[in-house]
Amino acid sequence: MSCVTAVDAHWLADLGGVFYSVKEKGISGGQRRELEYSKRAELELGIQRDRERQRLVEEREKGAGRVLEEKAQAPIVAKKAVVKSSAVVKPVIKATSWVPRGHAAAYPTKYVFDEGEYARISKLAKLELEDAKEDLENARKELAKSSISAGGPVQSAGAVTREEEADEADHEDEDDDLKEYDMEHYDDDGNDMVESRDEGEHGNESGLFGNVKSLAYHADNEDDPYITLQGNQDSDDEDREDLQILPTDNMLLAARVEDEVAHLEVYVYEDSQDNLYVHHDVMLPAIPLCVEWLGAKPNHAGESGNFAAVGTMEPDIEVWDLDVVDGMYPFAILGQSSEPTPPSMPEKKKKKSKSLKSNSSYHVDAVLSLSANRHNATLLASASADKTVKLWDLTTCTAAQSYSHHTDKVCTLAWHPTQPAVLLSGSYDRTIVAADMRAPDAKVPRWGVESDVETVKWDPHNDSLFYVSTENGILHCFDVRQLPSTPEQTKASWRLQAHEKSLSSFSINPAIPGMIATGSTDRSCKIWNILSSGPSLVVSRDLGVGKVFSTNFAPDEAVAFRLAVAGSKGSVQVWDTSTNRAVREAFATRGKMPVIEGEVKERLVGVEADDEEAEEEEEARQAEEGGGEVGGWESMEEE
Repeated sequence: MSCVTAVDAHWLADLGGVFYSVKEKGISGGQRRELEYSKRAELELGIQRDRERQRLVEEREKGAGRVLEEKAQAPIVAKKAVVKSSAVVKPVIKATSWVPRGHAAAYPTKYVFDEGEYARISKLAKLELEDAKEDLENARKELAKSSISAGGPVQSAGAVTREEEADEADHEDEDDDLKEYDMEHYDDDGNDMVESRDEGEHGNESGLFGNVKSLAYHADNEDDPYITLQGNQDSDDEDREDLQILPTDNMLLAARVEDEVAHLEVYVYEDSQDNLYVHHDVMLPAIPLCVEWLGAKPNHAGESGNFAAVGTMEPDIEVWDLDVVDGMYPFAILGQSSEPTPPSMPEKKKKKSKSLKSNSSYHVDAVLSLSANRHNATLLASASADKTVKLWDLTTCTAAQSYSHHTDKVCTLAWHPTQPAVLLSGSYDRTIVAADMRAPDAKVPRWGVESDVETVKWDPHNDSLFYVSTENGILHCFDVRQLPSTPEQTKASWRLQAHEKSLSSFSINPAIPGMIATGSTDRSCKIWNILSSGPSLVVSRDLGVGKVFSTNFAPDEAVAFRLAVAGSKGSVQVWDTSTNRAVREAFATRGKMPVIEGEVKERLVGVEADDEEAEEEEEARQAEEGGGEVGGWESMEEE
């Protein structure tokens, strides 16, 4: 059968493997065996590590008894570290960010796989294949070293075992039996045969996407002879209407993890309709830790856009175009693995092994916080677990400057609301620094707190004040005009024990002076009224998002009272705080309160969960109340 016009999907899924196999053009039997050896080497390395670990445990038992073994196995309680869980089962949202109105495209476009994008992906796939070969060689070397340390036979990095040699001989025998049929070129036409003979001169251009080029592609379905049904214009119009973003809509970004799969979800909030839904999402390479909206187009000086920068457990920062739906690759990458914007991509040789030593060009550890400069849209600041802060120039997607003001992981950043060059940073070294980015070597003012810093923010209504939340649930207010001689002598303008557990996030309303929302791992979200005499509690709510990891007031004045809250249950809730009676009474004279006719009912807008998700959430809550950890996410301590 040389041509298939239609195949039943269920039949193909069940029985297709019996009659057909996917043949990857350009990958020989030797290359396939090399990939098999890579998997086998990784498995053998894991077994060898387990044996070595067991041997060490036995030695400890013999030398120092059971007590020493217990000490060796007990986790060392240290300062809070970046979450490095091996399995995230339950959905979690760690960060959210609003997109101001008027920046999203009215009709987002769908991702187009054209010639330029094909070339870019092919080169990237080729680099990934080279990286896989490099990882294989490193695994073999490590396995050889482990064998030496365990007293086993010495084996060179490039050597193979007798079983591997026998297996390879069997494969060669099979290849010899099939040579007369020339199965390697079964699907090739005459031109492909000539090209295959010329591969030695031009190199093997194929890779993970090598067989895509041979498929027939028609830009317009009307040109495809196998499509006989006329296109449904009504369906296309409906799809376009579903993607439409109205001027009164707000975009909300959420960094979500579920079943070990990381996403950047793009929500649309329709305030007049009390509706919140996922417009589209993009796949992320690692667990996301922070997200920030960008109004400048990377690598295009002077051009605006609608982009999201995402920091993950990886040291690279990915920048995604929010006006493109179903995108496969980020628009730009800030870091060592930087790739320019499509469709162009410079020639790049084998990737260098990533260094763990901090440097001025890129991060070498997880990115914990991002902050875009609203006065200069081309500047983005990033904080990392490598103890540095980087200042990125989005016009070139390179690090313009690196700062090392802290002695531990830097976890939070905030630009000054009126002075574009001043950046506030907080760290696990329990200090806060307000640095002038124009003077990287100058001495910086420094404040200290009693616990690990969670979040820092400037007061948008008083540029002399900034706030700091800490792990022990305290909210601090500092005045930059009262600089302590040492961090230990720091005195706050006031301190508030806002929560009993970690005060993981807080937000200052940009339109209503003195209105602050705090969120904690105790599952509560509270609204505070900041008066001249100090803060006072207005209202406290459990919004059903689990442990609160993110709280953000909307940036537009028309929806200034809308508070987005997300947490450990993987859901987002938008709370209209103006519908709460206590909030209306406390802030009636400080901002334009929405007019509500009739009886005022509290509005809480979220994405409706199905029955299965509701059951999983209930199971997760019961497990947490019983003292168990769900999915490994709450493993926040260093080993």
